[in-house]
Amino acid sequence: MEIVDYIIADDKQLVRLSLEGDHTAFEYLFNRYSEAIRRLFLQRLTSAVDADDLLQETFIKVYINLHRYSDSFTFGQWVYTIARNTHIDYERRRQEDLPIDERFTAPWASAPSPEEKLISLQQRSQIELYINSLSEQYQTLFKMRFLEDYSYEEIAEKLQLPMGTVKTRIHRARERMCALIKEGEKK
Repeated sequence: MEIVDYIIADDKQLVRLSLEGDHTAFEYLFNRYSEAIRRLFLQRLTSAVDADDLLQETFIKVYINLHRYSDSFTFGQWVYTIARNTHIDYERRRQEDLPIDERFTAPWASAPSPEEKLISLQQRSQIELYINSLSEQYQTLFKMRFLEDYSYEEIAEKLQLPMGTVKTRIHRARERMCALIKEGEKK
């Protein structure tokens, strides 16, 4: 496959290719989700080294268990579940290493703090602003592909467009979103 094919491939396609032994496809899956999972760990841990270790552990589990992935969930949900369970296991191991008198302190809060909720809400609002600044055709395609998780085939069928047109427009919409996000970070 050409690099552009990997970039525009949906998660299900990359999973299938990975299961067939295409290591580049798995690399693209890793690249799609690694930053989000790393940020998740960084929010819950004080050490960037521990976050990186858990990120590696998570994707080792993803790779080993890829054959168990069911497309009844999005790939992102499945990876997030593995990451969450990896973090829980880490916390259990860490608790076992503590002296008995330190084990029974206040439990770790799994719910986001009010500050985290506010930041998440602000980020979501900013993303919505970026999406709304796209042209109408790009908004529709971006939402269908990345928010509603439609496959390229489903989008082509629903919008009655040729597959090549759908792929090209989604690629352009993604590029425009990336540019808007970069511009927003500079401000």
